[in-house]
Amino acid sequence: MEMTDIARAIAAATSVASSLGLPADDAIVLHNSNKLALRLTPCGVFARVAPVGQEVAQFEVELAQRLAEVGCPVCPLEPRVNPRVYTRDGFVVTLWTYYEPVTPHLSPVDYAMALEQLHAGMREVDVPSLRFTDRITEAEEVVADPDRSPELAGPDRAFLGGKLASLRRAIDERGAVEQLIHGEPHPGNVLSTKNGPLFIDLETCCRGPVEFDLAHVPEAVCAHYPSIDQELLDECRQLVLAMVAAWRWELGDQFPNGRRFGEEFLRALHDGPPWPTLDTMNKRLGGL
Repeated sequence: MEMTDIARAIAAATSVASSLGLPADDAIVLHNSNKLALRLTPCGVFARVAPVGQEVAQFEVELAQRLAEVGCPVCPLEPRVNPRVYTRDGFVVTLWTYYEPVTPHLSPVDYAMALEQLHAGMREVDVPSLRFTDRITEAEEVVADPDRSPELAGPDRAFLGGKLASLRRAIDERGAVEQLIHGEPHPGNVLSTKNGPLFIDLETCCRGPVEFDLAHVPEAVCAHYPSIDQELLDECRQLVLAMVAAWRWELGDQFPNGRRFGEEFLRALHDGPPWPTLDTMNKRLGGL
């Protein structure tokens, strides 16, 4: 979110909380990208704020309720208020339970077990959702349109567009079993709490093979997840690198140091296997 919008977004979140009887005199920014994540104090609420029209907050709220009902390890909505989307001053605000981080940080075993539990619960939930290939299409559209990615050089544009298309075909041709998945269960979307690992940011949920989710997690986590198709996982890792590269080249991308990420992800794709995990790339570049 642009710096000029942060103050307004914080004001919207604190106003919503206060109107619901939750004292919110201050807010701590926990994360800022396309959405703003806040800790409201002294009420101790975790708020997510996004500009109206740039979110799927209603889908996220409804899905969180459904997943909690079947025992999935997801961050619950704030129990002191109605579980709904609030609109204020051009922003949508959702309110969630805040958890103090615990140490030591999440172990690969616990991470893998929580993700397996999440996937098991998602198989019990029937909700309309996009397919993971819709996200490939979004990335392809960025790459194909010079007006949306004006700084992407011609040879890199052709390479990245070809990579996205070939990986889409390769994964589709495998005919792998698909189900509801998180979409981006990277470490930045997992809370380490006294109640164990809890997943957040459910707006990315889609239908696809579990290997697409596993392409977002550290290598050590995959080692503890059962029955992985390693070849499919390798293809999904490439796909994730290619999609992230495309989004970082989009005009107006608000990811911190996004252009550097776009350049390095492209370089990793050019370098070829072994394919680095998203976690490895983010740590290398100082990201999540």
